[in-house]
Amino acid sequence: MPGVIVKKVRRLIGAPVARHPLKWGRRASMIPAIGLVGAGSRPGRGQVDQAHRWRRVRLESCAVGDPLYPGELERDVILKEGTRLRLRPIRPEDAPRLIDFYDRLSQHTAYQRFFTIMKRLPPDWARLLATVDYQRRLAIVAEAGPAAAPELVAVARYEPTDEPETAEVAFVVQDGFQGRGLGVLLLHHLLDAGYARGIRRFRAYVLADNARMLDLIARFTLIRERSLDAGVASLLFERRPVAD
Repeated sequence: MPGVIVKKVRRLIGAPVARHPLKWGRRASMIPAIGLVGAGSRPGRGQVDQAHRWRRVRLESCAVGDPLYPGELERDVILKEGTRLRLRPIRPEDAPRLIDFYDRLSQHTAYQRFFTIMKRLPPDWARLLATVDYQRRLAIVAEAGPAAAPELVAVARYEPTDEPETAEVAFVVQDGFQGRGLGVLLLHHLLDAGYARGIRRFRAYVLADNARMLDLIARFTLIRERSLDAGVASLLFERRPVAD
């Protein structure tokens, strides 16, 4: 059933439907993204409604000099072993880089994030994912390498839901950067940014066998609700208060 809904969603936003060998029930050997793995977007009615909203997104340029661009969210971070990365809000011109980023993900990681496998990220999806309003929709990217030609290695985002003051979060970290503390940094940075924008609760849909992501949320947030449906855990949580 979830796979059918995913296909409907992808048709709604003009993306081609890719066949893949992974069945909904076969996930045990597949765990990827957030240093660890990423939370994906639960395929369901809410995602269908979201797809309709995405079609109405105005693909405006939000350059660094644009007053909408939250430059205060840019920062350098250092991973456990000393690798320096740059975190910053996503920009519309990152769309081609999102496609390249998807190409570097293993099938395992891509499946954890999108709950399906695509041969490549459709350009329409990339443009929509790269274009946010920095308030109700926000995405943070992590870059590695020289400033002149950095490589995108992770994305954390939140999207609005039908619940007041609640956003749905999703994370994906390139395989080679998993297990190095990047997931924790992204989680804190995204939740802090959302809280500053009036978001008080966050929801994540995580495959039930994704122990690393479930542990991350349990350790660093306050879980208020938890449920399990068809092998997918739904978590409603809050940001932990910052100590004075």
